[in-house]
Amino acid sequence: MSSTTSKAPSTSPGSASTAGPPFSSLPLPPAMLANLQQLGYVGMTPIQAAALPLALAGKDLIAQAKTGSGKTVAFALPLLCNLNPRRFAVQALVLCPTRELAEQVTQEIRRLARAEDNIKALTLCGGAPIRLQLASLAHGAHIVVGTPGRILDHLARQTLALDTLNTLVLDEADRMLDMGFADDIAAVIEQCAKTRQTLLFSATYPPCVAKLAGRFMREPQEVKLTERHAGTKIRQHFYEVKDSERLHAVGLLLNHYRPVSTLAFCNTKQQCRDLVAVLQAEDIAALELHGDLDQRERDQVLVQFANRSCSVLVATDVAARGLDIAQIEAVINVDISPDRELHTHRVGRTGRADASGWAFSLASLDEMGRVGQIDEMQGCASVWHPLSELTVPAGAEPLRPPMVTLHILGGRKEKIRPGDVLGALTKDLGFDAARIGKINVNEFSTYVAVERGIADPALRGLNAGKVKGRPVKARRL
Repeated sequence: MSSTTSKAPSTSPGSASTAGPPFSSLPLPPAMLANLQQLGYVGMTPIQAAALPLALAGKDLIAQAKTGSGKTVAFALPLLCNLNPRRFAVQALVLCPTRELAEQVTQEIRRLARAEDNIKALTLCGGAPIRLQLASLAHGAHIVVGTPGRILDHLARQTLALDTLNTLVLDEADRMLDMGFADDIAAVIEQCAKTRQTLLFSATYPPCVAKLAGRFMREPQEVKLTERHAGTKIRQHFYEVKDSERLHAVGLLLNHYRPVSTLAFCNTKQQCRDLVAVLQAEDIAALELHGDLDQRERDQVLVQFANRSCSVLVATDVAARGLDIAQIEAVINVDISPDRELHTHRVGRTGRADASGWAFSLASLDEMGRVGQIDEMQGCASVWHPLSELTVPAGAEPLRPPMVTLHILGGRKEKIRPGDVLGALTKDLGFDAARIGKINVNEFSTYVAVERGIADPALRGLNAGKVKGRPVKARRL
């Protein structure tokens, strides 16, 4: 097994990068290169530069890379190059630990596949109605992205066949194994074509991942990306608090520093609920993300946070796994994590793609031992600040997100595309395109972010007008 190691600060997968070698140095079709340029991909991130030449050469690959390093492109381009669009059978499978990650991967593959006509990618995950997935599968697909349990379910029902597979991708393999998917993954792989290429991506390389690779891969090449966050990008502040003042201190931090987008980590679901209640009482737009939410609630929470119509997402570590949301200005450790490596992962959610970020940690006397372990791992002492420095000017406006999410009933099943919604708001209703944010089209729902100042007239206009020639119902989320 050969090995390549690179060192670089982490980079957002959706960001254009000019630091690395150009994509034009790879043996990619001209139409794919043109599409990459149109999408803003110029230079490769370190993991892409190390992994793509090997993967495009058909090698099995073990790549160590964290979320945010550009790994989706590193496996999506080889996967697409292996496809025969005229062969309407499942030729690529990507296994992911969570539905959220699977949806992100599917969206990115669709963007990268625009150079080739009629490539169909499906997402098959638990939490979504299986009858709808059965209908989609009946129409055929080239690429399937999903979670191990639901993929296994379809294999058992014989509604999915993997004997025509060219490429198998195991994305965030360590997380899938941590979540107890080892047997499901093995059962899925047993039904894959034996002559396939296998690409395994993992943030860490513990023995369980090595065992999985040894069992199912053929002479894999190994690429290791050692990521580090530049110390100047993320400014860490620690505050000593009593447990009784911890939740109030979060509000003080938000109103003092006024970040547009904040991810706050709690160690328990109950702490998440309590903090959201406190922040909402202070007129701060906060939403919670934890294991007790159903899939529709999770989807709506993540849409609102990603499109900047929610100021604070309060989450547990498990619920936040697999999320990759750009432009998070601040991370708040409401509780100190008992796992010092988890602390590093939390902090690394901000300061992406050469942006600066804040990381605030609240620690009681009982948590000082955990802080000491973090200091030991980071090789430097924590920087402490007094809560008294956090001040809110008299008469200051409440912290409000810049955008509002409008929910339209109707999605891909009604053939709605993002351009249809944008056209309805700009051409038909006359709003400036610069005031329209992210548009997410799901199977049966569409979410569009608009600037707060035009939310009400945009909502009235959508309900009185048409999208794709048909009347729609819309509401403020």
